[in-house]
Amino acid sequence: MAEIKQRKVLITDTILRDAHQSQAATRMRTEEMLPVLEQLDEIGYYSLEAWGGATFDTCLRFLNEDPWERLRTLKKHLKKTPIQMLLRGQNLLGYRHYADDVVEKFVAKSIENGVTVVRVFDALNDPRNLETAMKAIKKYGGVCEAAISYTTSPVHTTEYFVKLAKQLAEMGADNICIKDMANLLLPYTAYDLVSKLKKELDPKIKIHLHTHNTAGTGDMVNLKAIEAGADIVDCALSPLGNGTSQPATEPLVATLKGTPYDTGIDIEKLLPIVNHFKTVADRLKKDGFLSPKVLSIDINALIYQVPGGMLSNLISQLKQQNKSEKLGEVLAEVPNVRRDCGYPPLVTPSSQIVGTQAVLNVLAGERYKMVTKEFKGILRGEYGKLPAEPDPEVVKKCIGDEKRITCRPADDLKPEYETFRQEIAQYMQQEEDVLSYAVFGQVALNFFKWRKARDTGVDANLADGKVYPV
Repeated sequence: MAEIKQRKVLITDTILRDAHQSQAATRMRTEEMLPVLEQLDEIGYYSLEAWGGATFDTCLRFLNEDPWERLRTLKKHLKKTPIQMLLRGQNLLGYRHYADDVVEKFVAKSIENGVTVVRVFDALNDPRNLETAMKAIKKYGGVCEAAISYTTSPVHTTEYFVKLAKQLAEMGADNICIKDMANLLLPYTAYDLVSKLKKELDPKIKIHLHTHNTAGTGDMVNLKAIEAGADIVDCALSPLGNGTSQPATEPLVATLKGTPYDTGIDIEKLLPIVNHFKTVADRLKKDGFLSPKVLSIDINALIYQVPGGMLSNLISQLKQQNKSEKLGEVLAEVPNVRRDCGYPPLVTPSSQIVGTQAVLNVLAGERYKMVTKEFKGILRGEYGKLPAEPDPEVVKKCIGDEKRITCRPADDLKPEYETFRQEIAQYMQQEEDVLSYAVFGQVALNFFKWRKARDTGVDANLADGKVYPV
């Protein structure tokens, strides 16, 4: 056996963001993070993923927390370890494309408030939708981690992903992330893909692997990727690791200890932090957010390519229609809808668009008899360039002879930032409020009203006439 070159493997821990987003509807509170932040800071992680994704929405909508205040609080305690966030390119953290002035301002304020590493991706892998965000990350001094959304289809070959990674590297990426959001990447495919990326890309560019353990293959995927040369892998401390979350941190640290890939992390230092998050996990279970189901292996992820969050959404939609028995038919229809619209990776927002259309196709008893405006939008090109040409018959049936967009969708958007600022003038306490409102509209407005009521006792100027509790 050839001698393995000594190479320390770096770990990003997702306990403060994706772990509880994947398992417990992102319901961890800032106060539950605070007691162990200094200890986390001493572990020696590459980064702590702690912001972006659904944390922003959940803070405003359910936790009555200002996400910007959470970020500033985290930064106050994490003096050594970079804070990492997840950003959906031109979609930011919302569900539509935003004008370039809003995207640039959002990136600038994220970095100013404490983010160092920005993982940025596009649901369709359209590099044009990453241009503005990537330029802003570099401009304001962040580490630009451009992600390729991993999926499988006749067009998503290893060569496709290598070509995409090279394009993102040319656009200024410091790191390339393989973002395997549905745990579709298998161990030997991971070895092949990482090997080719290391061969084709500048050695200064780090390869960062992100997977989940939904189908039970995550630990093996991480290990084979490390053997192939991956520089960084995502893990989650065990109280919120495995299942629909990332593979657990401690087993990987133990596995690599004493090998040429040793992480340098002292497992003894992790134990008190693990004990703390066990109590957090217990609270999340007690409050009904953490179900044991998310920890069981679900091989459907490989068969239907349906991420955990999308699966729960499909179940919920069918339950509302009293058609739960149709789940098998809907799961079988998802790959058909995905093929018909050009094989988009199933990640927000394309997963919701494809999933909802599959439900409608099954319940209507006729394919594309009813079509959502979002599905029409994806066919029109409103979300960007699809990986493959959609089925022409489906296009004809759904949007007729309507003109399809071929430019970068955001090219059609006028600057929006100043308009948003004017709309929330009476509630604005900080520049960041404009961005909260830009991305989450009424949800942010409701939070501002609650905040004003909390700070003043009663807000007599509420447009809806309600008094928000202090």
